[in-house]
Amino acid sequence: MKIKFFAVLAGAALVATGCVKTVSETHALRTTWSKDIVAGRYTRTVEQVYQASVAVIQQNGVMVKEYIPHDSTNAMRALEGKVNQRNVYINVESVDPRTTQVSVQSLGSWGNADLDLSHELEKEIALQLAR
Repeated sequence: MKIKFFAVLAGAALVATGCVKTVSETHALRTTWSKDIVAGRYTRTVEQVYQASVAVIQQNGVMVKEYIPHDSTNAMRALEGKVNQRNVYINVESVDPRTTQVSVQSLGSWGNADLDLSHELEKEIALQLAR
């Protein structure tokens, strides 16, 4: 009886602490508490940075979902994709009329962060904007 009780308690604790909000404002499993978001700012429009983000995801993997929040203007867009069997979340939002910030988050199937992949994709977005 005690083993079942502790198993249920441990499962509830894992579910309660393992679900976090991603940069695209969705929820995902997360098991580590290390840094997992890489951000960059560019003097481009939201549309230009968003199109560069879409191109980078399509070159490296598969785009799963696009997300434009209904409660905001076109100053924010997000997308979700799969790259190297990792879930990638990208958020593009306007900081001011001339500056746009892109945030990239990569999580593995068990919720572990892949900071190297996030950094690589963020730099590829910068290179795509430079073309």
